[in-house]
Amino acid sequence: MTAQNSATLADTIAVKGPAGRSTRSASTRGTLLASLGVVAFSLTFPATAWGLESFGPWSLVALRSVLAAVIAGGFLLALRTPPPAREHWAGLAVVAAGVVVGFPLLTTLALQTSTTSHAAVVVGLLPLTTAALSALRTGARPSRRFWAAAGAGAAVVLGFTAAQSGGSLSAGDAYLFAALLVCAAGYTEGGRLARMLPGWQVVGWALVLCLPLSLAGAALGLAYEPVHLTGHGLAGLVWAAAGSTFLGLYVWYRGMAEIGAPRASQLQLAQPLLTLVWSVALLGEHLSPAVPAAACAVLLCIAVTQRVG
Repeated sequence: MTAQNSATLADTIAVKGPAGRSTRSASTRGTLLASLGVVAFSLTFPATAWGLESFGPWSLVALRSVLAAVIAGGFLLALRTPPPAREHWAGLAVVAAGVVVGFPLLTTLALQTSTTSHAAVVVGLLPLTTAALSALRTGARPSRRFWAAAGAGAAVVLGFTAAQSGGSLSAGDAYLFAALLVCAAGYTEGGRLARMLPGWQVVGWALVLCLPLSLAGAALGLAYEPVHLTGHGLAGLVWAAAGSTFLGLYVWYRGMAEIGAPRASQLQLAQPLLTLVWSVALLGEHLSPAVPAAACAVLLCIAVTQRVG
């Protein structure tokens, strides 16, 4: 898969350390963590495509959430982590609804009719969607240069991925646009909570909060949807649960807590391009020679967003 009251300021996006000082090390660490989250997320669509070889969409999403909740719950129990304060539960519910249930379900439904490259067209808008919701949530006002660079990067991603899919729209686009909104809301609230709780606890408690619903969904899905177990299907399920849902969200929220929502969200401009790379390597899809040029353009936009406020 963000925003926080003190992480994004009108004239800077640097995060302040415990003593109120801006620290370059914190910014570097946050950028690295958020980047690792982007890499994990970039594998989500290929993993989901693999998972759909074995499971129906509802079963796959429910099982993914159950497995991730078991992993998270194991960490919470092993470390004897106390439950969050009462005021944090509403935010955790938003995270759970957006990134644990909403985004995986909507994108999985979309991938029944859309290719991974086509899905990347719409997901390329996620950085701008997250930054916009972050600004509304926190009152932050990134500079015009920041928005210009972010818009340029989004335009590059949209143009490139649209060309890869032939410029056509799939029947799953409504699911993908809805997924953008709920995921951006979950990122925004999760990043805010990660300023008060360790990032892994934000993810962990959100997953545990969804566990009863996930178990019920898994039981119903497995009862009504066919299951054809394959190596790809199981590998896709395991990665979607452990890699994308738990590990990816953990490092992503940690990173956003360090550098702020707008800067972290712009790192996701590289996610569609990475997804296309994995699609070639894992799904056998073909990319045009425009990939290197588009990648360089996106990386340039990301560099600009990291330097302006």
